[in-house]
Amino acid sequence: MHSKLSRISEKAEIGKNTKLYDYVNIYGHSIIGDECVIGAFVEVQPGVKIGNRVKISSHTYICTGVEIEDDVFIGHGVMFTNDKFPKAVDENGKPITAADTKVIPTLIKRKVAIGSGSSIICGITIGEGALVGAGSVVTTDVKPNTIVAGNPAKVLKNLIKKRR
Repeated sequence: MHSKLSRISEKAEIGKNTKLYDYVNIYGHSIIGDECVIGAFVEVQPGVKIGNRVKISSHTYICTGVEIEDDVFIGHGVMFTNDKFPKAVDENGKPITAADTKVIPTLIKRKVAIGSGSSIICGITIGEGALVGAGSVVTTDVKPNTIVAGNPAKVLKNLIKKRR
C-alpha cells in the first residue's frame, strides 16, 4: 500500500504488507522486503536492497549501493553516502552524472539500529545487532553487537558479555 503523494518506480519490487507513508520516493529497480514501514519523505535510490521487517523513519536518504538486511531500525534523517569524493563537474567542467560515479557499497547487517541524524559513509559494514547512537558519523566498519557514537563514531560498549 502506498500514497498517491509518493513517487514509486514501476521497476521497484515492494514486498507484502509493506507500508509507505506520504511523499516517499523510490527510484529505479529497488527491492523492499515484506512487512517494512517506510516513513514520510524517505528517498530510496535505484539498486537499493532492503530486507524484511525494516523500519525507516522519516526524512531518510538511502542511496544506490546500500543494502539493508532484515529487522533493521533506521531513525529519522539518516543519510547514507556512496561516493567518498563527490564532484559536480570533471576536470574539463563537464557535469558529472550518476553514470560517471563509481558507487562504493555499504552493508547494514541484521538487527542493526541507527539513531536519528546519523551519517553513514560509504564502503563500510555495520555488523549484526550493532547500535549507532543518534547524530553519529560512521566512517569505518562496526563490529557485531557493538554500540558506537560520536563524530567520528567510536566504540562505547560491546553488547555481548564475556564468559569468565
